[in-house]
Amino acid sequence: MARWLPRSTDLTRFCQKLNRVKTLEDDMMETSFNRCLSTIDLTLLGIGGMVGSGLYVLTGTVAKEIAGPAVIVSFIIAGFASLLAALCYAEFGARVPKTGSAYMFTYVSVGEIWAFLIGWNVLLEYMIGGAAVARAWSGYLDSIFNHKIKNFTETHVGTWQVPFLARYPDFLAAAILLVATAFISFGAKVSSWLNHVFSAISMGVILFILIMGFVLAQPKNWSTQEGGFAPYGLSGIMAGTATCFYAFVGFDVIAASSEEARNPQRAVPRAIAFSLGLATGAYILVSVVLTLMVPWHTLDPDSALADAFYRRGYAWAGFLVAAGSICAMNTVLLSNLFSLPRIVYAMAEDGLFFQVFSRVHPRTQVPVVGIVVFGLLMALLALVFDLEALVQFLSIGTLLAYTFVAASIIVLRFQQHKGDVPTPGASGRPNAEPHEGPSGGELKEYESFSDKLHLVDRGKSKEQREPGQLKAAFEPYLEFLSDFYPGEVVTVAVVTLMVSAICLCSILVFGNTHLHLPTWSYSLLLVLFSLGFLLSLLLIWVHEQQHSTQTFQIPLVPLSPALSIILNIYLMLKLSYMTWLRFAVWLLLGLLVYFGYGIWHSKENLREPRAQRVSARYVVFPGGSLEERVQAVQPSCQPASGLPDTDTDDCKR
Repeated sequence: MARWLPRSTDLTRFCQKLNRVKTLEDDMMETSFNRCLSTIDLTLLGIGGMVGSGLYVLTGTVAKEIAGPAVIVSFIIAGFASLLAALCYAEFGARVPKTGSAYMFTYVSVGEIWAFLIGWNVLLEYMIGGAAVARAWSGYLDSIFNHKIKNFTETHVGTWQVPFLARYPDFLAAAILLVATAFISFGAKVSSWLNHVFSAISMGVILFILIMGFVLAQPKNWSTQEGGFAPYGLSGIMAGTATCFYAFVGFDVIAASSEEARNPQRAVPRAIAFSLGLATGAYILVSVVLTLMVPWHTLDPDSALADAFYRRGYAWAGFLVAAGSICAMNTVLLSNLFSLPRIVYAMAEDGLFFQVFSRVHPRTQVPVVGIVVFGLLMALLALVFDLEALVQFLSIGTLLAYTFVAASIIVLRFQQHKGDVPTPGASGRPNAEPHEGPSGGELKEYESFSDKLHLVDRGKSKEQREPGQLKAAFEPYLEFLSDFYPGEVVTVAVVTLMVSAICLCSILVFGNTHLHLPTWSYSLLLVLFSLGFLLSLLLIWVHEQQHSTQTFQIPLVPLSPALSIILNIYLMLKLSYMTWLRFAVWLLLGLLVYFGYGIWHSKENLREPRAQRVSARYVVFPGGSLEERVQAVQPSCQPASGLPDTDTDDCKR
C-alpha cells in the first residue's frame, strides 16, 4: 500500500510545477502585434472602458437607493480605492509590456496556477460584462422607440419562462456584438479609431450635461426638506462606495493593450492616470448635477439623466443624453471585445490554453480566432440569458485580479534582478550544498568559477545590498533573517499578510451579523489579526527593494499595495453567497482545464532544466580575509537523475 503513496520528492516537484513563474524574453519590445497605439489612444480606450453605462445608470441607482446626494462622496472614495489598484497595473504595464494584464502580471511574479485562475476568471468577467452591456444598449435604444422592438419580438418569436434565461431572445443585443466583433477583427488601429469617434461623442454629451445641469441646478434639492445630503448616513456612503467601485474596472484594458503601445514604459502609466482622473471627475460632477437638478428620491434608476431633463421640460436634451449613453455603451463593448481575445492569446501563447487561440492574423496583426470565437460566445449570452442574476458575478473576478496584482507588486519589487547571484551570509545561500572544510568552517560549492569571482568582487562593498536582503540598519536586531534566500522572507510575509487580511475582513463583515461574536472576542480578534497584518507589513519593509528610474514605480511600497489588498478582500466578502457559489463552480471548471491541458502544454514545462552531470566543481575554503582559497574537485560519484549506472562506474575509474 505504501508504494502507491506519492514520495515527498514527487510532491515537491509537483508543487514547483504549479508555482513556476514565466520566463520573459530579453527583448521585451519584441512582439507579433502591431505597436501602433499612442498615449492618447490608450487613454481613450481606458475612458471608454470606464465611462459607459455606469455613468447613465449607476449614478441614479446609487443616489436613489443607497447613498442619496452623498453618492458624490462614494465616488470619491471609490476613485481613491481604484487608484491604488490602477497604480499597481501601471507599474506592471510599464515593466512588463506584454498583453495579458492581470494574468501576465501574476504569472511573472507569483506562479502558474494562480495566473491561470486569474486569467480564467477575467475571461468570464469580460464575456458576461460585454453581454450585459449589449442588453443594456438594446434596452436603452428600445425605450427611445417606446419598446416597439421588444413587443415585436414577443409577438412574432415568443417568450420563455425558464430560470436564468431571458424572457425573450434579444436579437438586437446579439447583432450589435457581432457588428462590434467584425470591426475589432480589422486591427488595433481600426478599433482605436472607432473608439475615438464614440468617445468624442460621449465626452461631448457629458460636457453638455454638466453645463446644462449646472444651469438647471437647484440647491434646495440637498436641503433637509428633501432628506438632506446624506440621508442614509455613513453606512449608506460606504455601501455606495462598494457599488461605485465597479464603475472604474475598465482601466485594465490599457494594461491588456500594452503590447500594442508604441512606448509602453511611458504611455501605460500616463494613460492609466489620465483616464482614471478624467473618469473620476466625470462621475463626481455628473452626480452633483443629477442630484441638484431633481430631488434624489424621485430619480428613475434605469435612465436617471435622460429622465431628469425630461422632467425639467427639456425633452430634446433628454433625447440627446439618451443618444450619448448609447455611444458610451458602444465604447464599453469595444473595450471588452478588445481586451478579451488578447488575454486568451496570452494564455494560449504560454501553452496554458488551446493553441488555436494564439494565432495572429498576418495582415491585421490581431488574434482573429479569439476575437471571432469569443465574440460569438458573447452574442449567444446576450441573446438567450437573463444576465441580471449574473451581473454581480462580474465583481468577484475583478476584485480577485486586483488582489493578486497588488500582491505580485510586493513580491516582484523585493525579488532580485535577473541574473543576480545571492550573496552568502547576507540573506543568501550558495548554489550547492555546503560541506565542512579542514578548519571546521563551511565550504561553499559553485558550479562555475565565474560565480565565485562575482561573489568575491561583490563582497568588497557589503553596504550595496540586493533586493530581498535585510537592510543593513536592521541586521543587528534581526540577524536570524539573514539566513534566508533573498526575497524568501518577503514571500512568506506576503502570504501571512493576505491571510491576516482575509481573517480581519471576515471578522469585520460577519463578526456581528452572522457569527454573533460577543464584544470582547470581537475586539480581541480584530486586534490579533490587525497585529498580524501590521507585523507582516513591517517584515516586508525591513528588506531592500528594487529602485529603478527606468520605468514607473508605485510609491509607498509595501503600504499602497497592502491597502489595495485589504480593501479588495473586504469588498469581495460583501458579495452574496450565491456569487461565491457560482465562483466556486467556475473555478472547478478552470481547474479541470488546467490539469487536463494547461499543465502539460505549458511552455515553462518545456523550459524546465533536465538533470545534467557537473563536469567540475569549485570548493571555497574559508579564510581570514576576503581572498579565499579556491580548489577544483572532482564531481560527485552519485549518478545524476535519469542517467544509467554506467556513469557511476566511469566516475569511480
